[in-house]
Amino acid sequence: MIQDKKIAIVGGGPGGLTLARLLQLKNAEVKVYERDINKEVRVQGATLDLHEKSGLEALRRAGLMDGFKAHYRPDAGKLKVVDKNLNIYLNEHSEKNSHSEDRPEIDRTPLRKILLESLQPNTVVWDSHFISMEKHGEGWLLHFKNGTSYYADIVIAADGANSKIRPYITDIQPIYSGVTMIEGNIYNAETNSPKIWKLVEGGKIFALDNEQTLLFSTKEDGTLTFYTGCNTDEHWVKDSGIDFTQKQQVTDWFKKEYSSWNEIWQELFESDEISIIPRPQYHYPLDQKWEPLANLTLLGDAAHRMPPYAGEGVNMAMQDAYELAESLTNDEFKDIKTAISSYENKMLERASEITRLTLENTVLMHSENAIENLMKVFNGE
Repeated sequence: MIQDKKIAIVGGGPGGLTLARLLQLKNAEVKVYERDINKEVRVQGATLDLHEKSGLEALRRAGLMDGFKAHYRPDAGKLKVVDKNLNIYLNEHSEKNSHSEDRPEIDRTPLRKILLESLQPNTVVWDSHFISMEKHGEGWLLHFKNGTSYYADIVIAADGANSKIRPYITDIQPIYSGVTMIEGNIYNAETNSPKIWKLVEGGKIFALDNEQTLLFSTKEDGTLTFYTGCNTDEHWVKDSGIDFTQKQQVTDWFKKEYSSWNEIWQELFESDEISIIPRPQYHYPLDQKWEPLANLTLLGDAAHRMPPYAGEGVNMAMQDAYELAESLTNDEFKDIKTAISSYENKMLERASEITRLTLENTVLMHSENAIENLMKVFNGE
């Protein structure tokens, strides 16, 4: 079906790059349009834990497990669960076995490198910030911020939670989860946040108390990534009056909001080597549905954004990638629209269940008895 078709994937995250690799293995003509200036741009965000039937399965199908095994970090998923005063309720560093071994961790940068190096030369068109597109013959003409335009017979949106392509498919709007996070990345954290760096031990921390959360992970390059989580109004980022580009304003908010927490946590904002991004958490309706199109579909957060409290985001995107690649290269379908419809039906059903689980976890982790409830989940109660 896709022979002699030009396929455009908008977005060079794990989902988009995985799809490009899998389609190229089937001899498809693929371009990935990525807004980053080049491959050297710093990749933000926490480490990624890949799951057996989704993220890892995608890498197997892509023939990239050797690269993954060479770069994954065995201890990065080991978890501590603590309260605001550093009382420890779970410490996987002291256990012989932990659930993290079933979900091996890899940093975003090496995963991206593995995927990029698996693609044919010039597959990724860098500095391609998508602006708009219009129907052109049987396909689409895509326009980018740098003034370039490209034609594609099939377009796949892999452009994340704030996808600019999704509105061409559906007008279903996201729903606010009730929680807003602030993402922080502390660079050279062993020097700039030594107490917390030592506490994390190269793994992860869930600190839960007062219906608030602090989540931590480390990267191989010495970065400490953290996320605050608080129950807030939907428009709190705007209405708070905080300028999130001004570290001192965020520091003042944190000191007040987390005033009952142990003073060690205040170390998060002592260094100027930090990036700060507010992230209100949204999700799509569990029953979202739309009429499939003949030459346009989507994957990952563009299709099913959700809070990160189940660790499923990247895994869902990579599973989307291999299921979509499988559909588009399956000659049993009579046409591309039928293939896309089959993929979307399965994807939306799967996303509905994982969104439901994620929302349950979001409420649980910001509840009055969060640690007690979380430990029951870990213990299978």
